[in-house]
Amino acid sequence: MEDRPLDLSVLKTFSPLDGLKAENLHALARKTQILELGAGRVLFKQGDTDKRTFYLVAGKVELRADDKLIGTVRAGSPEARAALAPGLPRKFTARAAIDLEYIVIDSDLLDVLITWDQTGQYEVAELRGDGLDVTGDWMTTLLQTKAFHRIPPANIQAIFMRMQRINYRTRDVVIKQGTEGDYFYVVVSGKCVVTRETPLNKEGIKLAELGPGDSFGEEALIAEAKRNATVTMATDGTLMRLGKADFQTLLNEPLLQWVDYDAARAIIAKAVNGSTCDCPANFRISGSTRRSISPYISSG
Repeated sequence: MEDRPLDLSVLKTFSPLDGLKAENLHALARKTQILELGAGRVLFKQGDTDKRTFYLVAGKVELRADDKLIGTVRAGSPEARAALAPGLPRKFTARAAIDLEYIVIDSDLLDVLITWDQTGQYEVAELRGDGLDVTGDWMTTLLQTKAFHRIPPANIQAIFMRMQRINYRTRDVVIKQGTEGDYFYVVVSGKCVVTRETPLNKEGIKLAELGPGDSFGEEALIAEAKRNATVTMATDGTLMRLGKADFQTLLNEPLLQWVDYDAARAIIAKAVNGSTCDCPANFRISGSTRRSISPYISSG
């Protein structure tokens, strides 16, 4: 059985999806499909902690706890308007009583969309600009990245409001290897090619191709370093860019994980000894701690 595209009217039958603004609902619909599950198969298990939200479109689900039947949910009933057993860890195992259809949405993405929808003063359409023939897919794709799940909704709102829209032509160079970092970019439409020049290849080695929803340029901003690659437009397209100061304040700072003196020394000791470090991927050491351990930093 194949998955089917989702009709917008299906989302409107569920709560709180029925309260989303039209553009945000359309963006969610484009990323969601109707899935099928045969009778007797398990949708999710008691104790599961994966951040996914399930809605029942057709059929009937049994909810069980410790192998005991607690209740059933039938599609179209008042109970089916809400997500199936939404709390984590799951209190129930959900099993298909008959063949069923359902949709599943990333819970972090849904939380961001709902909060943003309720607190924002604009819709996705306002960011697209007059005459720009693109969809909101780039925004939905960006919001699905794990980094954006850890950013406060108010910051996300400010990020999109402060982004600048820039149109490019084929072969335009967006960023050049070796230059200072000044902007963080997101592809709205078109394609970009990422290349890196080496001593043996001045033309540049192709590293990647980027499309709508992909982002680039953050490494130089985070590391306060020069660009380590060149990004060139492979087609005509549109990019959104966020200035360095706004990037640091709105996007990078919420992702930083600060460590104290003892944790910092442990991290450095592991690095010096060549051991595997289980430290946070994006950590920073406070000023006073950095001064106290500076001999260890320089010796590493």
